[in-house]
Formats: sequence, C-alpha cells, structure tokens
Amino acid sequence: MSADPTTANPTLPAAPARPLPLGSLAYAALAAAAVALAATTPFSGYVLNILMQAATYAIAVIGLTVVLGLCGQINLAQAAFFGIGAYAVGLGTVDHGLNFWLCLPIGLALAVVLGAILGASTLRLGGHYLAMVTISFQQILTLVLTNWIPVTHGPDGVPNIRRPALFADGQSYLALCVLVLAVVGWLVWHLPRTRLGRAMRAVRDNELAAGVSGIDVYRTKVAAFAIGALLAGLGGGLFAGSFTYISPDQFSFAESIVFLTMALLGGVGSPVGAVIGTGLLILIPEWLRFLKEIPGLYLAIYGLAVILIVVFMPDGIWGFLGDQVRRLRPAKPAPPPAPELTLTQGRDASETLLTVSGLSKHFGGLKAVDAIDFTVTRGGIHALIGPNGSGKTTTLNVLSGLYTPTGGTMRLQDQDITSFPPHRRAAVGIGRTFQNIRLFRSMSALENVVIGAERPNNPLGARDRPALEARARSALAFVGLEARAREPISGFSYGHQRLIEIARALAGNPTLLLLDEPAAGLNSSEKNALTVLLRRMAAKGLTILIIDHDMTLVSDVASHVTVLNFGRRIADGVTASVLREPAVIEAYLGEDAATGPGAGLQTTLKTDLKTDLAPA
Repeated sequence: MSADPTTANPTLPAAPARPLPLGSLAYAALAAAAVALAATTPFSGYVLNILMQAATYAIAVIGLTVVLGLCGQINLAQAAFFGIGAYAVGLGTVDHGLNFWLCLPIGLALAVVLGAILGASTLRLGGHYLAMVTISFQQILTLVLTNWIPVTHGPDGVPNIRRPALFADGQSYLALCVLVLAVVGWLVWHLPRTRLGRAMRAVRDNELAAGVSGIDVYRTKVAAFAIGALLAGLGGGLFAGSFTYISPDQFSFAESIVFLTMALLGGVGSPVGAVIGTGLLILIPEWLRFLKEIPGLYLAIYGLAVILIVVFMPDGIWGFLGDQVRRLRPAKPAPPPAPELTLTQGRDASETLLTVSGLSKHFGGLKAVDAIDFTVTRGGIHALIGPNGSGKTTTLNVLSGLYTPTGGTMRLQDQDITSFPPHRRAAVGIGRTFQNIRLFRSMSALENVVIGAERPNNPLGARDRPALEARARSALAFVGLEARAREPISGFSYGHQRLIEIARALAGNPTLLLLDEPAAGLNSSEKNALTVLLRRMAAKGLTILIIDHDMTLVSDVASHVTVLNFGRRIADGVTASVLREPAVIEAYLGEDAATGPGAGLQTTLKTDLKTDLAPA
C-alpha cells in the first residue's frame, strides 16, 4: 500500500553499504603501479624533469576541468594561481627558511582566497567579460612578479628552492608528484557524483533552472574557482620543488593558454583527459625534436596535430574514447520498480498558502506588474491568466526570485519571502517549470530529476545516491517515464521533456508548484494527458499556480482564477464565474465597435468564448 501523501516527514530507508566499485579498484591499482614505477625506475635527469613537469602541470590542468569542464566558467588565469603556489614555496624556503610542508599550505591558502575573490566576480559577469577579468588578473600578477624585486627577486627568479627532506632526490620527488596527481585525479573523478559536482554541472547547463531547483548558483561558481585555484597552487608548489628554480616568465598568460589547450586537447570534462592532454603537449615537442633542424617544420607539425585533434574530437581525446567505451558497455540491469511518489502536502483547501500584496515589477517606465493582490489556498490549482503581455510570466519570475520586485510583498505560509533569492525560495518549498523548457542537457533524465530531489530542506530528500535515485525514479514513474530514466535528454520528444521538467520539480516535494505554460507546444493528446497529470498532482494535495493560454485546460483543472491585463488584476474568483465576466472577455477580444461590420462578428466571438470557457 502506498504512503499517505499527508504523512509528516516520511523518510526513505538507508541504502546498504556497497562494495568498492571495480573502476575504483582498477584506478587504485594503476596509481600504485605508477607511483612504484616512478620511485624505482632509474630515469635520466632529463627524463625526470620532463616527467615532473608533466605531473605538476597535469594537477593544474585538472583544476581547469573543475572550473571550466564541470562548472562552465572561463578561467584564463590558471598560470597565475600556479605561480602563487610556486612562489609561496620558493620564497618561503629560500628567503624565510621555512619548511616545504609549511610553505605549500600557505601557497594553497593564498590561491584559494584569490580564486574565490576572482570567482566572486561571476555574480555580475559571464562569458567574454569574465574571460577579460581573468586575463587582467593574470597580467597583474605577472607584472607584480616581474617588478616587485625586493620581494619576488624580479626577472632573476628564485634559485635553490629546497625540497622536503624525505624527497630530496629527483626519483623520490617524482614519486611524490605522481602520488599527489593520482589522489587529485581520483577526487576530481568522483566530484561529479557528489552534491557539489552535480550542482556545478547544473550551473554549467542552465543557471536559471539550477537556481529554482535549490542550487546556490553564486556559491557554486565561487567554489569552482576556489577548487580550480587550489589545484593550480598545488601543482605550482610541487613544480617549484621539481626544478628548484622559478621565474616570472614561467607563469605568464602564455602558460595559461597552454593549460587551457591541454585541457581542451585531452578532454575538459575529465581528469583523465587532463592527464592525456598534458602528456601529449609536453611529449609531442620531445618526439619532434629531430625536426628542429628544419626551420618551421617542427612548429607546423605540432600545430597541425593539435588542430586535427580539436577539430575531429571536439570533446577531446578522452571524450572521444569515452563515447566508444560507453557504446560497447553492456546495459545495466533494470532496477526494481520505483515506489509510489510521496508528497507531504496538506489537504485543507481553506488554508492560505501564498499571499501576494501590492506586487509590482517595473522595467524603467514599463509597469509589467502593477500593484497586484491575490492569494493561493493550499491544496488546489490556481490559474493566473491574461492576454499576451499582461504580466503573467513576469509575476511568476518575481514569485520564484528570478526578478526582484519593485514593490509589494510575498508571504509563503507565515514566512516573508520577498527578498529571498531563487535557491532560498526553493528551500522553503517553491518549485518551478518554464515556458521555454530548461533542462540540464548534458545529463540523463534521471540525473536531471536527482537535482530536484536534492532540494535543501526537502523532508523527503536524502544524501546518499541510491536513495536520491529512488526518489527521482518515483517522480519519473509518476509522469510515466521511469523506463527511460537513463536516456540522455536529447533523445526525448518535446512533450516528454516537459514531463521530465515537471518530474524534477515534483522530486523536490514542493509546497507550491509554479507551472509556466505547461501546455505550450503540446498536441491535443499530450494536452489531454497533461490534464490528467495535473489532476493526479492535485489529488495528492499539491498546491499549483499555473499559467496557460489554453482556456480549455484552465477551465478543466483550475478551481480558482486570477486574471491580469496590462499588469493589473481585473478579476479574481471561482473559475466558472470569472471566465464569464465581461471584463475578462473584453481583455481577450477587445471592446465591441459601436458601429460597423465588425460589431456583429465580435459579439458572435464573445458568445463562442463564453461557451468554450464554460466548464462542462
């Protein structure tokens, strides 16, 4: 028997402990073999330098897979953070006589703080503007390293950098670098499977959808920059110990471009791709050394190889290889049927859930929403309708926190949410779908809905992956798509994508669900199925505020209607009576002409509209 939707705070059973995945065991074995090889193989000094450079660079490039690959934020200052870590170790061990293991955390702390400050600029910047800011930061740091001679030693650099006592020789230090690279790679490999990693992927795919799903977009971006800077600083600190000498030209803007090229070449979405790209860009020049006697040929082949890989493998080498492996991988066995979707909603239709008072939103001189008032009672479907340009979507954007109101207040139950950002409104129970579907395109249907299930303060939520997936599959089963849970979003029709967006909102157990034109773009059979779905949602006690132009749908499902025109409320009340009011009909059809051949036609249209809008 299914759970009662009114049951307070039911919890999902804890998942049993799972054995370590085979992939993790294989990774651990390969990492141990690589460290042992680095520690025991008698490499020449030249080869040791090449390998240490590759290992330390790869750590910094993995940082780019976090900020660019996972979170989608442009960072062209990775070499600057690399240099911060290097100079902290270099100046600390040489000028101040500090221990290597003390200098390295200092460099990491500086890199994290500056990375977070740089990430804070994403609050108002994005795209090429953000790229310009990171370039400026990179150039400023290069100028400081070059010209602040009393502190940084200027162009002469910092020689005689000391390594840790236990890793004083090149062989053992290489083993240390490989070990750190392996640990960093493992952590970043698993980052997308964590809550923070999923939040980063959601922000990369669609910031608006991420925000209304409960993700703090700004904090997620800052975290991505901080982690990227941390890994760059870590790589830089190890780099300083590798060569025992650093200078400003090693951390210039050109090196940031090299890091970016390495990430794109190997595959920006994976730490394995970062290692592949770093290794190729460091090793290819060595493989082509025999051509350096022919002027220009070496650079031409080197550039051509990079161009061909980028053109024919747009997701990088590892992205291409990963696609081939996924195609050959056997399908996973079907999971057990999902439990019935549970929603903890009250059924008292007389209780006021949302109170909107004097709500306004002005864009300059345009009053898109002008001092409107309405209330939404718990457990029903409330429709917000009006002709095009009446302010319906603007109202929904204000209610969900995407727009800041010009005036007025909004209260959800007894809490004033007027100043809440989108993720805080999601946390108190406001779910949202969009007229223009906003899904996370790089994810499967299940992964999209898992994001919704992770809504903060969700009494039905969970932290472990199996419980989250069970909740997400329940939401997908509710809309009829559980069998296709693991398919990519690109494989779904437009109508099914709408259902996935609704499932994502339902998985978060919203107190109030805002639906913006859910019937837009659907055919007649899909609209009929949507009507049935809305009734099922209402039967579970869910409170819905819906916008739609389909008056048949509105009259079929909504018990209460608020009508807007030119940003002002012109009617509010029970659906059957409101849809017959002359002011509502005039808002849709205009006033009758006093005279002329159009008067009779408009009268006929009004009569037809009354008939169409009247509930059966």
